[in-house]
Amino acid sequence: MSISVIIPAKNESVGIKQIIEQVEPYADEIIVVDGHSEDNTKEIAGKHGAKVIMDNGKGKGDAYRIGINIARGDIIVFIDADGSHEPKDIPRLAEPIIQGKADLVIGSRMLGGSDEFHGNYSNYVRMVGGGLITLIINLRFKTALTDCLNGFRAIKKDVALSLNLKANQFDIEHEMIMKCLKKGYKVCEVSSHEYERQWGKSKLPTFRMVHRFLFRLLKEL
Repeated sequence: MSISVIIPAKNESVGIKQIIEQVEPYADEIIVVDGHSEDNTKEIAGKHGAKVIMDNGKGKGDAYRIGINIARGDIIVFIDADGSHEPKDIPRLAEPIIQGKADLVIGSRMLGGSDEFHGNYSNYVRMVGGGLITLIINLRFKTALTDCLNGFRAIKKDVALSLNLKANQFDIEHEMIMKCLKKGYKVCEVSSHEYERQWGKSKLPTFRMVHRFLFRLLKEL
């Protein structure tokens, strides 16, 4: 099964070359979906072999949908452009799908550890909020997932296309999981370590996104 790696990126010129080089050994296709960067992210990505396409300026969820629609691979892997995910884990994400054991595979920070689960108030809110969303999803769908909000994940392309994803922001991540579960698709996790962001600035406004995360959770429940 062929693998398309999708990298949503905005103003990641410092590290986009490194991410592309790190995922290249595991990808049949690399797609950088650019969020109207004000630096030269697009130029660097294109120069180093990625297919570059612009999103509609709506957010990460919009970038996911665009990537899903143009990807040619049987399996789509999403990875962030900030250096926080471990590209070497891409085969581990894809393997349950290749073996027919899963349709969606999440890289779990709860199983693999995270360098960001410490210290400041924002990280604490993210951890507690993510844990609460995961708990509610587990109760509703009788699952035992540990990390529903990690963007490092793999999904079969035909499954992704069938979900009719609507979220434009980071809430696409738990929308994807809940729609898979509602449709009876198999969802599992593998451990993956999360590093601190290696460059650039976070695009996730933690406090301003709370209402959006809760709205998406309640809507899909």
